[in-house]
Amino acid sequence: MSHNPFRRFLRDPRGVAAVEFALILPLLVTLYFGTVESASLYAVDRRVATVASAMADLVSREQKCITTAKLESYFNAATGIMQPFSTTGLKQVVSFLQVSSAGTVTVKWSTPYGTGATARALGTTTAIGTATSINTLARTRGWLVAAEIQYPYQPLFGIVIKTINLGHTEYFLPRYEEEITTSAACT
Repeated sequence: MSHNPFRRFLRDPRGVAAVEFALILPLLVTLYFGTVESASLYAVDRRVATVASAMADLVSREQKCITTAKLESYFNAATGIMQPFSTTGLKQVVSFLQVSSAGTVTVKWSTPYGTGATARALGTTTAIGTATSINTLARTRGWLVAAEIQYPYQPLFGIVIKTINLGHTEYFLPRYEEEITTSAACT
């Protein structure tokens, strides 16, 4: 029997589990935090998509005119949809578009909300494709409501996922198939 403590330490099998645990721990911790951050990212992305859909839907339900106060209340409703996540950095833009039968889109009005949100330039024209049914319907009906939402997702820990800019755009046809204007007071 050897009295050398170093040799006894090298031959002792009791430390193997501790070494294996030390080797696998960083992988397990990364996997755990990655799962938590991915789940949170998915939840926030669904909320941003819901805000875009809700904004376009609410505006498309208006008949002829929407007041700026009502539009502002719709923008404020987004904070409730985003809960429990912070709304810092949430940018919202709602635009009303005129669509010609050829697919040319003209911006009739555009309202931004949130720090850094930028309205679409009035009167600008672009073209839309024919690949989706809403584009085909917009060409025949002539109007389209667009809601564009952007949100900088900042993960809770930031270990695996860093800040990601999420964005969703939803297009809805006006329910009453007519132009919707915006004003401080509608008549």
